[in-house]
Amino acid sequence: MANTYTQIFVHVVFAVKNRQSLINDDWADELYQYISGIVRNQGHKLLAINGMPDHVHMLIGLSPVQSISDLMQDVKGDSSRWINSKGLVKGKFSWQQGYGAFSYAKSQVPVVAGYIERQKDHHRKRPFAEEYREILLRFGVEYDERYLFKPLDEDRESQP
Repeated sequence: MANTYTQIFVHVVFAVKNRQSLINDDWADELYQYISGIVRNQGHKLLAINGMPDHVHMLIGLSPVQSISDLMQDVKGDSSRWINSKGLVKGKFSWQQGYGAFSYAKSQVPVVAGYIERQKDHHRKRPFAEEYREILLRFGVEYDERYLFKPLDEDRESQP
């Protein structure tokens, strides 16, 4: 796009379907590299990626060539196919519907990138559902509790 100049930094959070802890440390880095390739191939810059067995955080320098929703459809669809084609989990892997996307100023990029890089340390003190609600509240995002990630205990209790 000639004469189009942007600087858009977006922190994206997305979870494994039913928040199951399926992302194994043995292959998590390979998954992050694969997702990094998807993001780069779509014309964006991946500044940080990390996560836990049940969710992933990314910090992206978003290009105006693609919407966040289209990028996330590519990331989630392609990475699910990759995980399934490699047989990395028993059964079928899929991501939970939806995601969170939050914009930041350039001056905040190092702090957000550091936060993403320290996910394992962070989650020793705070569960994912609590972290996600705090982010939504901090950004003033209205949400419907019915569509947020269910606590893991509720997921287990609802299964036969």
